[in-house]
Amino acid sequence: MSHEVLDDGLIVRTRAMASDVTIRVGASGDDPHARAHVDRAVRIFATTEAACTRFDPSSPLMLANAGPERWHAVGGTCFDALVEARRAYVATDGRFDPRVWGDLIALGYDRSLPFAQGNLTLDRAHRGGRPALGPWCPRFRVGTHEVLLGSRPVDLGGIAKGLAVRWAAQSLAATFDDFLVEAGGDCICAGSAPDGEPWRVGVEDPAGSSEPVAVLALEDRACATSSVRLRRWRVGGASVHHLIDPDTGLPGGDGLASVTVVGRDPAESEVWSKTLFLAGADRVGPLATGRRLAAIWVDDRGSVEFSPSMARHVLWQAP
Repeated sequence: MSHEVLDDGLIVRTRAMASDVTIRVGASGDDPHARAHVDRAVRIFATTEAACTRFDPSSPLMLANAGPERWHAVGGTCFDALVEARRAYVATDGRFDPRVWGDLIALGYDRSLPFAQGNLTLDRAHRGGRPALGPWCPRFRVGTHEVLLGSRPVDLGGIAKGLAVRWAAQSLAATFDDFLVEAGGDCICAGSAPDGEPWRVGVEDPAGSSEPVAVLALEDRACATSSVRLRRWRVGGASVHHLIDPDTGLPGGDGLASVTVVGRDPAESEVWSKTLFLAGADRVGPLATGRRLAAIWVDDRGSVEFSPSMARHVLWQAP
């Protein structure tokens, strides 16, 4: 964990959940009270990762995944994340479905892959999908934090990161009015930036350019992006990525490179960015508009479009 003291505040950086995590608050870095509150918020990411990771067989999530048709006590953090995943499943009519754990394993994503090296190829056969899943009806015992997942293991990767941003922001909000929490494309912008204006958030170019495709002005809003820029690899001669269509078990989002959603909550924005991405280029616009979601998306040719609800947040768009 690193601390950077600025004239207008404090920035703390760390690495968790396969993402760079940054928290910025408008408080003196010499104030030990402020530092303690920020450090506590940062630790929420490590706590969430330990509870919800699928890369540690001893994590509460993976112990539950090892016997999904039995009851497991998973602790408060994992329990809350699974409850939120179920809510997201219902809110999206099943298009957000965490039961893609086995599909990711089949594609070789059974460990933290070295995506940063580029051009990653796994030596295994590429299967041709599977039948659609039935309804997901996990069961919960609130008092004991026990869960019964059902017939299939689950993956909490994206929503767990969004929840960590939410929980860190809730911790900070007890002390600070103005702050930014950002983790690998998921962020929450509380209050105003140090200059008194709305926070400015760049929408990353999924083609890899150092220049954003748009800049958003956000105040008391969350933002999340689902993109295949980083987590893409090859299996059996086919190009694949980590955003799995629950209907087929295969990578989805035909014709899209990224989707960014602005909303009130980072976990909800994360869920809808993935859901819109899986809709594909032909359906992302009607779905975003019909749900009144503030969304901006980039197709696989580099074209940028946004929904009517996003227009008020767009400060600048690349020509």
